[in-house]
Amino acid sequence: MASSFTLIFLAAVILTLCVRLWLARRQMACVLAHRGQVPALFAERIPLAAHQKAADYTVARTRLGMLAILAETAVLLGLTLGGGLAALHAFWDTRLDGLWYGVAMIFSVMVISGLVDLPFALYRQFVVEERFGFNRMTLRLFLSDLAKQAFLAAVIGTPILLAVLWLMAAMGERWWLYVWLFWSAVNLLILFIYPTWIAPLFNKFSPLEDGEMKSRIEALLQRCGFQSKGLFVMDGSKRSSHGNAYFTGFGRSKRIVFFDTLLSRLHPAEIEAVLAHELGHFSHRHVLKRIILLFALSLAGLWLLGQLVDAPWFYEGLGVPARNTALALILFFLVIPVFVFPASPVMSLLSRRHEFEADAYAARHANAEDLIRALVKLYEDNASTLTPDRLHSLVYDSHPPAAERIDHLRLQASPCA
Repeated sequence: MASSFTLIFLAAVILTLCVRLWLARRQMACVLAHRGQVPALFAERIPLAAHQKAADYTVARTRLGMLAILAETAVLLGLTLGGGLAALHAFWDTRLDGLWYGVAMIFSVMVISGLVDLPFALYRQFVVEERFGFNRMTLRLFLSDLAKQAFLAAVIGTPILLAVLWLMAAMGERWWLYVWLFWSAVNLLILFIYPTWIAPLFNKFSPLEDGEMKSRIEALLQRCGFQSKGLFVMDGSKRSSHGNAYFTGFGRSKRIVFFDTLLSRLHPAEIEAVLAHELGHFSHRHVLKRIILLFALSLAGLWLLGQLVDAPWFYEGLGVPARNTALALILFFLVIPVFVFPASPVMSLLSRRHEFEADAYAARHANAEDLIRALVKLYEDNASTLTPDRLHSLVYDSHPPAAERIDHLRLQASPCA
């Protein structure tokens, strides 16, 4: 059984690797094939130079992504069949016992993965983003962010891991249900505390100043029956020139956050339309639906892990001679992405459907043309390709391709409320 599972795992890894690299090559080929001409739908709005910049930016990021995929696969095979986890077990098993052994094992894997990803993150930020004029982050700020993330992982992650490992050991055959209840509660708690306790560690949030923009936004919120705990501007420009807006928090702790780069580029009516789109997600309960789906998938995953935790072939088939709850947890989260990759198009399709619904909502409560103008500016400013490969987009993209999205918006009624 163990040898059969090894072959199945290897086949899944190789197949997933080949498909991901093939999709990346398709994406680059498609983008480069259309580099010389702006699509007709955007010809009057986006200059050829901006279109070519987006193509070159997409290709540069995709090439780097291909290298990251190869490194990620090498780490996966190195930790499993290559004996990495077995070596870590041999090291920590003689030094720590019980729950702390498990915490040390999990953090060791996280550190190894982080160290492998670090060169790619540095190159992405200080070479690719710098080359295309998006980087505003200093090396000092990069390292400061990294230190804060490590601190939060230790302070928040350690008690969570201790609790999970204790529940796995103490709650009998149905431990997976107790872990799921605990994990769900922790995630809901983080949704509440993130806006006021975690996000300010990385960025400065200032109340949106009074003026035409704030008046339009408050009127929109009132029309839509949406209540928030405040309108804030985030200093995103200290890291990047990319613009964005988002909601954060949950329940009464919801905040509306605008990047300062977004406010400097869009007109008040366009910002109102962008916000109406985001309000559409809440009106259609997309956030709640995604949370429910995430919780359902996590319950199914933990149940499956509950069936594997005592199966010798699961450990042996992945190159680990020892058996314990920490190793089971690590192995499961290492290998599960390989087996669930075929479901990526389904998740992307669901997300794109939500985007279309939010766009339709925005067209009813703001102005579709304002949203179109805002989207075109964001596509140009963020160097988002207008000509993605359809199959690559189907698998990966959470948002519809630009042309489809704008065509859909133009079909909507667009009365100003």
